[in-house]
Amino acid sequence: MAIQLGDVAPDFTQESTEGTIKFHDWIGDKWAVLFSHPKDFTPVCTTELGAVAKLKPEFEKRNVKVIGLSVDPVTDHRKWAQDIQDTQGAALNFPLIGDADRKVSNLYGMIHPNANDTLTVRSVFIIGPDKKVKLSITYPASTGRNFDEILRVIDSLQLTANHKVATPVNWQQGQDCIIVPSLSDEDAKKLFPKGWKALKPYLRVTPQPNR
Repeated sequence: MAIQLGDVAPDFTQESTEGTIKFHDWIGDKWAVLFSHPKDFTPVCTTELGAVAKLKPEFEKRNVKVIGLSVDPVTDHRKWAQDIQDTQGAALNFPLIGDADRKVSNLYGMIHPNANDTLTVRSVFIIGPDKKVKLSITYPASTGRNFDEILRVIDSLQLTANHKVATPVNWQQGQDCIIVPSLSDEDAKKLFPKGWKALKPYLRVTPQPNR
């Protein structure tokens, strides 16, 4: 069965380049990004892993841990890590799960038979401290992911989890937000002392509340 937003992310125990991962324990009280790769020594994935290694400080600033997965064994991952460093100028600095038995891939629905019955698609799961799935994105094997967009989404998820706002199209950190329609004007006055601009009764634009 497909994992839906709001579902508890399936727990698992699996080996990685940084030892045994007990997933829920590994997440702890942080946010997490789990992202999969079709297999080791593939060109697009090599660029992605290098990019995430460089962005690790940005994830850490947001209280987010990152973890990758590939269906090859950990011994291959360690060899691949050298290629990543050689070609991308960044060493692997987060765990990469070995999933040769496809246990995690099947738990998370990462293998799509109509795309390829043996390789994982490029899946991304953002998981909150409550261990629930907040976002999932699926990319074809041919298309590299945009991790700047994933950071943008995390900013939105964390903001909207703590304030009664939504973020509009193409929103970036520091820009105006939208007060959720379920909040009355009377209650909004208590929560948004900076006020808002009502473009329509249901579309109230306010400065980002945590700035």
